[in-house]
Amino acid sequence: MPTARRLRPLEHTAPGPGAAPVQLGLDELGTPLRDVTFVVVDLETTGGRATEDAITEIGAVKVRGGEVLGEFQTLVDPGGPVPPFIQVLTGITTSMLVGAPTIAQVLPSFLEFARGSVLVAHNAPFDVGFLRAAAARLDRPWPGFPVVDTVRLARRVVLRDEAPNHKLSTLAALFGAQVTPNHRALSDARATVDVLHALLGRLAPLGVTHLEDLATATDPVPADVRRRSTLADGLPDSPGVYLFRGPREEVLYVGVSTTSLRRRVRSYFTSAEKRGRMTEMVRLAERVDPVVCVSPLEARVRELRLIAEHSPRYNRRSRSPERMPWVRLTDEPFPRLSVVRDVRPGPTHIGPFASRALAQQAVDALHAAFALRQCTGRLPATPAPGAHACVLAEVGRCGAPCTGGQDVTTYAGVADAVRRSMTGDPAAVAEAHAARIRTLATQERFEEAAAVRDRLTAFLRGAARAQRHGRLATVRELVAACRTQDGGWELVLVRHGRLAGTAVVDRRTDPRPVVASLRAGGEHVAPPVAPATAAHPEETDLLLTWLEQPGVRLVEVDGEWSSPVRAAQAVRDVAAAVALDLVAPRAPLVDDTPGSPAGVPQRTA
Repeated sequence: MPTARRLRPLEHTAPGPGAAPVQLGLDELGTPLRDVTFVVVDLETTGGRATEDAITEIGAVKVRGGEVLGEFQTLVDPGGPVPPFIQVLTGITTSMLVGAPTIAQVLPSFLEFARGSVLVAHNAPFDVGFLRAAAARLDRPWPGFPVVDTVRLARRVVLRDEAPNHKLSTLAALFGAQVTPNHRALSDARATVDVLHALLGRLAPLGVTHLEDLATATDPVPADVRRRSTLADGLPDSPGVYLFRGPREEVLYVGVSTTSLRRRVRSYFTSAEKRGRMTEMVRLAERVDPVVCVSPLEARVRELRLIAEHSPRYNRRSRSPERMPWVRLTDEPFPRLSVVRDVRPGPTHIGPFASRALAQQAVDALHAAFALRQCTGRLPATPAPGAHACVLAEVGRCGAPCTGGQDVTTYAGVADAVRRSMTGDPAAVAEAHAARIRTLATQERFEEAAAVRDRLTAFLRGAARAQRHGRLATVRELVAACRTQDGGWELVLVRHGRLAGTAVVDRRTDPRPVVASLRAGGEHVAPPVAPATAAHPEETDLLLTWLEQPGVRLVEVDGEWSSPVRAAQAVRDVAAAVALDLVAPRAPLVDDTPGSPAGVPQRTA
């Protein structure tokens, strides 16, 4: 396997013989942030364009070392009416500004208040842009304040895991600001002060302790990250997988490139990489190991397998496929639904699901459509003396087999209907949910209707995945071919839903000997317990997507690979199916005839 060359550490030049050590002067060390005077400013305006709109309010707070030194606040006459939507947003009306000073009167006072300080604003280009435009209209020179933007600082140290965005209100809530932003200048400036102090506290461990450090703190490509771009040197210009390794040879991150490994890895050291976690990972990385692949499909599959093998700390998806839950209809006299971690021979399963919550939604969907028992214990074929029915039996949602309300034969009819919906036609479940959604929508209970829709969607996706995977899991061997852009062939060998081999031949090479070699030397794959395949569920999804793309030809199939016409995977647009009421039993759920919109169910006569 090709490997990236190991880079030598940076060389440091030692002082020459007799050279005296140099002690930096205090003025060369920079200004500690505790000694910097910040003026945190916020503006309210009549619009968003500094060249055409005007300032209606200025609020500013002067701080140093965490202490408030002064505040500045005034309304400003914009010289015209305030737009209605601005009045609603800020509460500043046109009448409030009658008699207020003009910007020509206010700006000199503000510049004197802020003299010798560092300007701070949340989205500083907006606020500073209006102040600079006002100074230009008044023919006043702009003092050239150093400017700090708390939005850019927040993007450096506040991850999406903590906050969904970097709005002032979001950050103020995250950091527990004493003042809640309300689109008034002074209140927003006070809140920004608290946000600034919290951000500086987070930046300190990263080495941002002096004013001069702030100049590069918001650089989208920190200098130390940019210097590590040499890790991409020597990587091949081909598809494959790359592994960032740490100082102890541990795998930090596994990624994939379907075109060029070198270009993809190099992008981690540019402004194109926006994820803070990746920047942290790059700082820890010592080298990058490439795994060259012959095709994009092989690269994606190898990525999944390496993530599952190494469970890198900086990869979030596909790390633990064995934890993906299934929904099982148990094999007992009175079957019940259960969320499980494995697939066993005998019982009916759907899934796997991305989370236990989605699996439980699928269970709830089946319980809403069928009067299946929901108790968790195993029931004997003959009811125990003194058994009592639960509330579900009293409201007609269960036949009470625990007390003899249903015998094994009668209950088996219900279980068979559930089994058919899980493995084949989902019309009964879809019809029950469509009726409920229409009722809730008529009553304008839209949030409840959305919850019912999500429940149906979870069931259909889990059932469709089991149906698709289960068919491929039983195929002992499948060889398929697809034309490449240069006229050659990409060959894929699949065994029990797992990629067992792949090859690419050019247009001058006969692919048949390569197919024979692929079959002879392909990976041996033991048969799984269907509907689980012998691979990571996402690997099987990748293979099915590749096999179902236009232009793929089946070369050899050992087994049966088919899909029932009426199955969960036929409902590709749940919302459209419900809206158009196309879920009645025996009516096609989707029309695949030429000319019909893809994925949109069509009513037939």
